[in-house]
Amino acid sequence: MTQISVYYESGESSVFPAGVRVMDVLSKTGSLEHALVAALVNNEIKGLDTKLTSDCKVKPVLSNSAAGALVYRRSLCFLLAIASRQLFPDRRLIAGMAIGAGFYHYYADEKALSEAEIKALSEQMKRLMSDDIPIQVEDWSWEAACEYFKNSGQLDTLALVENLNDPHILLNECAGFRDLHIYPLVMSTGILSLWELIPYHGGMLLRYPRRYSPDRLAAFEDVPILYQISEDYKERGRVLGIGSVGRLNKLYSSGGIKEYIMVAEALQNKKIASLAEAVAQKAGKVKVVLIAGPSSSGKTTSSKKLAIQLKVLGFEPISVELDNFFIDRAKTPVDEEGKPDFESLQALDVAYLNELLLRLFNGDMVEMPLYDFKAGTRRQSGKSLRLSGHEVLILEGIHGLNDQLTPKIPHENKFKIYVSALTQLNLDDHNRISTTDYRLLRRMVRDYYFRGHSALTTLSMWPSVQRGERRYIFPFQNSADEAFNSALDYELGVLKVFADPLLDTIKPTMPEYAEAMRIEAFLHNFSPIPAQFVPRDSILREFIGDSDYS
Repeated sequence: MTQISVYYESGESSVFPAGVRVMDVLSKTGSLEHALVAALVNNEIKGLDTKLTSDCKVKPVLSNSAAGALVYRRSLCFLLAIASRQLFPDRRLIAGMAIGAGFYHYYADEKALSEAEIKALSEQMKRLMSDDIPIQVEDWSWEAACEYFKNSGQLDTLALVENLNDPHILLNECAGFRDLHIYPLVMSTGILSLWELIPYHGGMLLRYPRRYSPDRLAAFEDVPILYQISEDYKERGRVLGIGSVGRLNKLYSSGGIKEYIMVAEALQNKKIASLAEAVAQKAGKVKVVLIAGPSSSGKTTSSKKLAIQLKVLGFEPISVELDNFFIDRAKTPVDEEGKPDFESLQALDVAYLNELLLRLFNGDMVEMPLYDFKAGTRRQSGKSLRLSGHEVLILEGIHGLNDQLTPKIPHENKFKIYVSALTQLNLDDHNRISTTDYRLLRRMVRDYYFRGHSALTTLSMWPSVQRGERRYIFPFQNSADEAFNSALDYELGVLKVFADPLLDTIKPTMPEYAEAMRIEAFLHNFSPIPAQFVPRDSILREFIGDSDYS
């Protein structure tokens, strides 16, 4: 019998028969602090029932890691999909966006779920969990997979598979239910012991434990502004008529993508115009528009587009760059690792900013500062500014929604806009496109082409970027007066063209390889869309270049 060597993180190794399961080779790692949900095999994420056929390095993936949390959450969605098919076989369950540590789910018929129905789904999920049913990965032929999804009524999944040219299609199977294998799931339903299903706006929230406390459910904290975005975007989806990647691919192959892009862009511009109208309705009171959002949400182009719409309404918008209010670099606060924390509010001279804003609002002539990033110090710019009545300031930056940035400015003088990229597009009914992945791809492409950063650099920095967002942006999103969704559902097909060769530069020996392969596998589902179809005034141009706003 062929033998293989397995190497562990500790430096030890063991010999096993070829074909041994990952779960069996990890039994030698001893007790683990949190639930074991998957493994890294040569830096590639694998399910625990994967069979090993050659020498490899193996590392456990626990529920408190980013990859482990994703495995657990996707497995929960699969569990709910099974319960739904068993109880309501004629209804299409749709997985929506993440809201307050939970996934919003609803039915395609949009009939409100009763508490009794949600309770029945919850009880069915509990039965499936207590039965500890194996979740298996099956290898189907392309033709057989298409036939299965056609017969089971999973037509969005069928459209997705039809676009693939792979002769083998992997499916997840449990309790007779099958779905497309997008990412490894847990080995069996018994592992999924921590979750909650609660009513939410006619649908339900499938709540999951947060990554940093995987052994308990935190108290529910609603994020109404995300639900507002979700509803706005569902309405936009009805106009566009495309709710899944499979349908988008079919539109591309039929030659209808150019018109779709024009309609999508027009709908987004209409929303920006409505934001300008909302500001105009408070004319005389609003002095400054504060725009904030997470990394690569399209804040810069959104701000410039809003400025144009304000001009249409008779305003004279003036952009104030928060970067010019950094304190001297030598005084910048440091983070837990002792590194300069430029995203901290304390990295800005808040007192000086508020002093200048108040003077401007009083009609004074004010000389604006300029930050010298090379020297790490602030100086006067030689440019003065005075507000005469028609001007409105636009202040864009990560702290815009935090009132501690503008504590001296009365509430009625401020108009806050939260910008994010929250697609209504799903891979199929049960497999949601992550907002984080959406923004990561935008940033990866922009960083490479315009900032000289490799894909490896972007991926390695991303966890730090996310920590800053959780600390400085997300806690304040509910304080926004309005929300703007910068996502364009066609853009992942465009970003695929740019991102695929960048991801190929990340090799199996690199720790970021697992994440790169996950994203590359995700992009594999999209038909490539030529960048030439993207209008020059599109927000997407902020990331791929040739923008009219550059």
